[in-house]
Amino acid sequence: MKRRKLKQFVIPSIMFLFLLSLTLIITVYNMKGNKTKEKYQNATYVTSIILDKELPVINTKINIINPYTDASVKIGKNYYDYKADAQSQEKSLIYHDNTYMQNSGVDYISENVFDVNSILDGTVIEVKEDDMLGKIVEIKHENDYISIYQSLSEVKVKKGDIIKQGQVIGKSGKNELDKEMGNHLHFELYLNGQIVDPNLYLNKEFENEKSN
Repeated sequence: MKRRKLKQFVIPSIMFLFLLSLTLIITVYNMKGNKTKEKYQNATYVTSIILDKELPVINTKINIINPYTDASVKIGKNYYDYKADAQSQEKSLIYHDNTYMQNSGVDYISENVFDVNSILDGTVIEVKEDDMLGKIVEIKHENDYISIYQSLSEVKVKKGDIIKQGQVIGKSGKNELDKEMGNHLHFELYLNGQIVDPNLYLNKEFENEKSN
């Protein structure tokens, strides 16, 4: 049996068709690849949205300082603690107009007028004067702390001021409610809307969770 031989012009034709097919395949593949690439370039990634909106939380330490720096200042009357012994509670009472009242803060006394400082960074939310309590400054801090400074003879800040920790906000003075205290600062501290004993928080370090 004789083998059939391909004519010479047939072989180049086959090669040409093969190369043409290969070129078409590559072209189509590249077109699809470019469209896919363009599709993903124009896509909005869920992860990018999440990362843009999520704020990492940083745990930092905060130290609440005393509302004064004068070394001559001492405690004249403590916060009234319901759990304290009877003697301590008696020393924490205020007597005015034939009435005994529980002390809602700590009274710091000194023979000389002293500077009153903010215990933390914050914003002044109230400055007012009361006939019984004297001049008053209220400052709101992070983590729902509010500090109140009463019996001031002088105020150096106004409502809306941004305050730095340790900044002088006024000077100690006298009031009509607790005259026997003489020159002093009546200091109160609130946490989450509840009044607390300042002695449990002043000069102590706390965790402060803060979004960055």
